[in-house]
Amino acid sequence: MVLGFSIALIVFSLLLMLLVLMHKGKGGGLSDMFGGGMQSSVGGSSVAERNLDRITVAIGLLWFACIVVLGLLVKTNS
Repeated sequence: MVLGFSIALIVFSLLLMLLVLMHKGKGGGLSDMFGGGMQSSVGGSSVAERNLDRITVAIGLLWFACIVVLGLLVKTNS
């Protein structure tokens, strides 16, 4: 069980890093590569940013839950 949650934690960590890097910063981010840079004429990019925010928060919560469960599992096994 600990192994499964450890693998899930690694996967969620990698996904979280990828999603954070895709966010737009001050000068634009990696999201510009995927069409996020066309803000002046297209209104759909703000929807993409909101969806990216939601996905990032969801993965962050799953990442946090994995850490809590792993901590509890390690504590009870000791």
